[in-house]
Amino acid sequence: MPITAKKELTEWLARCATGDRAAFSRLYDATSAKLYGVIIRIVRDRARSDDLLQEVYLRIWQRSGSFNPDRASPITWMATIARNAAIDEVRKSARQYHTVDIDVSDVPDATPRADAVIEQSEAWQRLEGCLETLEQDHRSVVKQAYLEGLSREEISTRMKMPVGTVKTWLHRSLKRLKECLAG
Repeated sequence: MPITAKKELTEWLARCATGDRAAFSRLYDATSAKLYGVIIRIVRDRARSDDLLQEVYLRIWQRSGSFNPDRASPITWMATIARNAAIDEVRKSARQYHTVDIDVSDVPDATPRADAVIEQSEAWQRLEGCLETLEQDHRSVVKQAYLEGLSREEISTRMKMPVGTVKTWLHRSLKRLKECLAG
C-alpha cells in the first residue's frame, strides 16, 4: 500500500495511542515499505533490517500518544524513529567487535584491485553518459527513483504529475538506458 495522506496517518496514530490495533495495521500497511527503505539504506543488511522494522513499529505503537502533528508530519516522525533506530543498530554492531591478536600477514586485503576500481569507474561514467541522453525530466525521474529511493507516488507528488506518467517515464527511460549501456 502506498504512503497515505497526512490526515489518515495522523488519525491512525491517534487511534494507535488508544490501543486500536486495526488502525495500527493500516498504519503499518501504508508506511512499512517507506520505513524499511530508510532502515535498509543505513543498516545494509536485510535480516537485521527486517528485525529492526518490527522494533521500530513497536516503538511507534508505544510512542503514538506523543506524536504532535503541529511539530512534524506523521511520516517524518515515523521515519525519524526508524532512522534513529537504524543508526543505533549500526553503532551497537560496531561496538560488539572486540580486538583480537592477529598476525597482520593473515589478514586479507579488502582493498579492491586497481582493475576493478577502474572498471567500476568506467561503468559509472558510461551510466552517467547514458543518463545525459535522456530528457531532463525523464533523467530527474530516474535519479529520484533509483538514487534517492523515492517511490513512484512520491515522485508524482514532487513533480506534480500523474503516477501513471511517472511509471511510463521510468519504464521508457530504463529501456533506453539498457540499450545505451549495451551498445
